[in-house]
Amino acid sequence: MILFRRAAGAAVCVLIALCSAPLHGQGSLSDYERAAKIFVGDYQKLVVGGEVDAHWLHGGDSFWYRTAAAEGRKFILVDAAAGTRTAAFDHDRLAAALSDAAGADFDGRRLPFDTIVFSIEGDSIDFDAAGKKWCCTLDQYKCFPVGEAHKPDGKEKGRLKKPDEPPENGFSPDGLWQYFTKAHNLHVRRVRSKTEYQLTTDGKEAHSYLWPVWSPDSERIVVHRTEWGANRKMHMIRSSDDDHQQHLRPRVESHVYALPGDALDRSEIWILDLSRKPEPAKLDDFEDGKRRFPKCPAVKAAIDRIDWGGAPRLHWSADGRRFIFVKTDRGYQRVRVIEVDAASGRTRTLIDETSETFVDPHKKVFHILEETGAILWASERGGWNHLYLVDSASGAVRAQITRGAWAVRSVERVDEARREIWFTAGGREPDQSPYHVHHYLVDFDGKNLVRLTGGDGTHAIAWSPDRRYIVDTYSRVDLAPVVNLRRAADGALICALERADTSGLLEAGWTVPVPFSAKGRDGETDIFGALFFPSHLDRKKKYPLIEEVYAGPQGAFAPTSFSVRRRVQALAELGFVVAQVDGMGTSHRSKAFHDVCFKNLADGGFADRIAWIRAAAEQYRFIDIDRVGIYGYSAGGYNAARALIAHNDFYRAAIALAGNHDHRTDKVWWNELWMGYPVGEHYAAQSNVVDARKLDGALLLVHGEMDRNVNLSASTMQFVDALVKANKDFEMLILPGCGHNLGGAYPTRRCWDFFVRHLMRKEPPSFSPRELQKGGGSK
Repeated sequence: MILFRRAAGAAVCVLIALCSAPLHGQGSLSDYERAAKIFVGDYQKLVVGGEVDAHWLHGGDSFWYRTAAAEGRKFILVDAAAGTRTAAFDHDRLAAALSDAAGADFDGRRLPFDTIVFSIEGDSIDFDAAGKKWCCTLDQYKCFPVGEAHKPDGKEKGRLKKPDEPPENGFSPDGLWQYFTKAHNLHVRRVRSKTEYQLTTDGKEAHSYLWPVWSPDSERIVVHRTEWGANRKMHMIRSSDDDHQQHLRPRVESHVYALPGDALDRSEIWILDLSRKPEPAKLDDFEDGKRRFPKCPAVKAAIDRIDWGGAPRLHWSADGRRFIFVKTDRGYQRVRVIEVDAASGRTRTLIDETSETFVDPHKKVFHILEETGAILWASERGGWNHLYLVDSASGAVRAQITRGAWAVRSVERVDEARREIWFTAGGREPDQSPYHVHHYLVDFDGKNLVRLTGGDGTHAIAWSPDRRYIVDTYSRVDLAPVVNLRRAADGALICALERADTSGLLEAGWTVPVPFSAKGRDGETDIFGALFFPSHLDRKKKYPLIEEVYAGPQGAFAPTSFSVRRRVQALAELGFVVAQVDGMGTSHRSKAFHDVCFKNLADGGFADRIAWIRAAAEQYRFIDIDRVGIYGYSAGGYNAARALIAHNDFYRAAIALAGNHDHRTDKVWWNELWMGYPVGEHYAAQSNVVDARKLDGALLLVHGEMDRNVNLSASTMQFVDALVKANKDFEMLILPGCGHNLGGAYPTRRCWDFFVRHLMRKEPPSFSPRELQKGGGSK
């Protein structure tokens, strides 16, 4: 650790104030040991059941799965048509039969196999046990070996090519030609004769022909004539490998890393007409000493150059006469669906999506419906992310498929024959968190909207092979997983399958997190999050609160589903209340809620977070509102440090892990999306580096020296330089050989110690990373 203090006297005062940690109470050795058990996952084994891995049988109406219970593991057989759930067989009888046949003792509660295969008739099962493959009849329970159990030979099998996959290695769909690039130009060769032809001649280092794509009729090639951007590099110094092997001479490693405002690659779309392919009798045609494809017309698509995202995916019509692609302009304020006539290069704009802020690429939905003559498209043009059916000939909206004060999250499946769409959404169900994900079914015209999942929580579904049934699993932060079988046509409940048993977990002292909501900065908008309390909570005491922050606008990050192993719960066990909150500027709510972040990442939703924390302290009086800390990782690292710059009247201590402290020195796509393009003065105005002089409070900076995502030197070290020049106190931990993942035992323990010192005002106990890795243990 590098520790900067203004004066030796201050350090002496701090050391006098620190006392040895007690054996019990906040920040004690026993607290660290409990936290370690959660960190390494010891408590996870105390959750029994709550999972269903359905293995569907022949016919599609039945499946088996294996479950765990206090009385042992069981195989369950579910008849979806009848709505019944029973034991797949008599476990004790099968164990006895297998014991007799194998000459060993087996217990029906712990059978020596995990997988079974039912016969088509369902009157026997096969399985591997005791080094053999067995068959056991289910009428008389007789087991007999049927050969040696399959053992992997360690050889990787080749992947079978699917019929609908595009041709590989540049081969044309008819298999007669192959394209390749050489010296920045595009060439083709005949597969049989190996004769090569040069298609373009003006390619050079500054303008290369790249990313060729065949038309489905093998008559044309679409290629991008690309002007290279700056392609500048970011540098790192490797002092040690991941195994901490020292380098006597540290080495520099570099990689291309574009920053906001950099010159990027730009390309034109060219269509090469190969319809007049040379015949074998004309293979000796030469021009200027080079064999050229005779009379190969080329046209440029009448569209401005592609300046963002590289080569877009082309969607060809079946006859090869036209193709469609999605073009996103740099800055994300305009996204178009463009149709190109392959013969003339003429273009039509079918969809033109614009925004004064941004068109969020994470919410993109683009499905071409050939038989319907339409495009399925997602848009926030009405203030919420919803689905639209757009006519592919005129570009007119045929129907707004979904509508209301809720947001579509994703499209899972489209059935054009039945004109049905399966999608996920949040916020539609009253009295539930808008972040809980449900699954729905709707017709192309927006009629017959059906919710397929039931129960208050976040849902994940698994389909039967014929898509007639779904296995619906849902949970909340305060509800362990519940699994039901439902009908896919209308979501009707067929039967309950599993409910996780957490009795052992609760008996061990694990504390259930608390979902919490409060009004945000405007006094009207509900802000959602969760609170985590220590298992040894004494409501008569006061507990510091620590917020884990990540305000990245690409999503929402407060937990909505059940988990035992959370770093926030481990931190709470030290004697803290820990909070996770999604303030304005994050995603999955309305467009207005999201737009708060635009050119305004410094906002970080802090006004909402602070209001939320104050409301929590009003309800839970044991929260000490005068001792609030914060930590975050990556963009959350920027947020955490920003808290001590812009909100140091509320936050007292912060840990910034791998923080991107200046949006001018971080990756181009993320920052131009949310901070806008071109780069303006607002970039510097929201830089932690520029505002370092405003920092007040205890700060720990943590970063890996080999971080390729957020560069150490360009981010944390430039922040450090500004802090030093501003004479600010801080602590720093640099991790040799470490990348963007900082979740190891050592940095975790150091972060725990930091908060114990600065929020509890105690000296932490002696607790090594090795103890943290194995889950604790008193000395």
